[in-house]
Amino acid sequence: MEIETYQLPNGLTVLVESMPWLESAAFSLLVPSGCGYEAANRAGLASLTCEMTQRGAGSRDSRAFMQDLELLGAEFSSAVSSSHASFGASMPAENLLATLALYADLARRPHLDADQLDDARLSCLQEVRAVEDDLAQKCLLLLRSRYYADPLGRASHGTEAGLAAIKRKDVVNHFKSTYVPQDAILSVAGKIDVLELRRHIEQLFGDWSGPAPVHPQEIPPPRGYEHLARESTQTHIGVAYDSVAYADPQFYEARAAVGILSDGMSSRLFTEVREKRGLCYSVYASCHSLRDRGSVMCYAGTSTERAQETLDVVVAELLRLTRGVDADEVRRLQSRLKSALIMQQESSASRAGAMAADWYYLGRVLTLDELGRIVAGLSVEKIDAYLASHPPRELTVVTLGSSPLTVQTSVGPEIR
Repeated sequence: MEIETYQLPNGLTVLVESMPWLESAAFSLLVPSGCGYEAANRAGLASLTCEMTQRGAGSRDSRAFMQDLELLGAEFSSAVSSSHASFGASMPAENLLATLALYADLARRPHLDADQLDDARLSCLQEVRAVEDDLAQKCLLLLRSRYYADPLGRASHGTEAGLAAIKRKDVVNHFKSTYVPQDAILSVAGKIDVLELRRHIEQLFGDWSGPAPVHPQEIPPPRGYEHLARESTQTHIGVAYDSVAYADPQFYEARAAVGILSDGMSSRLFTEVREKRGLCYSVYASCHSLRDRGSVMCYAGTSTERAQETLDVVVAELLRLTRGVDADEVRRLQSRLKSALIMQQESSASRAGAMAADWYYLGRVLTLDELGRIVAGLSVEKIDAYLASHPPRELTVVTLGSSPLTVQTSVGPEIR
């Protein structure tokens, strides 16, 4: 299907794809209010502001806002990354315009009431404490912060100290400086009257204004190895190394290679580390991308006694991948990716989210047909060529458990 793309004079980018075979519609709204824009001593400000915007906006107080979303049959969500605060909702197609009006109030006219601040802060603190209790997630967050550094590797939920320090004026100032149309993205997909939707969006957002966001400065990442001591019978292992960003022409070859390594029960990590050797209860790898750089991030959770062997075998599998893949692995991976594309065609919410992400990373939207051709065009030769030119060289490693491990961070290209 054709995707309509346009930008309002205030800088808001709008993406629309009609999916007339559906009875639903969905949108994703991204505003440049990620945790990368908050001060280091106010860690958690972006998440707290995101929470506060949903506690009353426009003519509705907090209760009325949520009740009206429920009456519209909207399933809604929000999240904060290093770059954006994102809001998404899906609903019966006939309720799209009314739901968009609610979110226009959220993005432009939230109450940010002082009497909601403590409850919102408590909600954010619960997330911080939940991460402290989830050692696997804590390991991966530490890995990301060590690999990307501040602010790109910052944890979006913040810290207890940062959240405790935040005053209402901090929330108001963060909102005014980052909930702005410049660099914001609104994507809509589903059963849509495109012309009516365009008029509605211009009415809701056309006079939205605000200063362009100030992009944060980066601190060079430390990389290398870090161990976080915890008294535990388990050890959590995180490994990261350089890959290509989503915008790179070879991204899908990189994605395919990692899929062969980690997607499904027939993947190499699952088969070799878990099934054959019984080393761990969980092991996987995934591609991670920022706008201008990418990585492969791996995780394994194992017992203290088998932690060193688990790390050694995981690294060995990462290096063995550079020797190449086989045709059966590629066919299995293509089947999984095709299935994901089919599911996206049946979900307005998935499609709206994917469109917004495409625009942010690529400056354009890949059509489902284009994605299908990319997946069908994957081959042993293309993936092997990518692996030959992008072998793991320097590893960033984080372990969390009772004892540190022996780690070789400089691995160099695999000797064939």
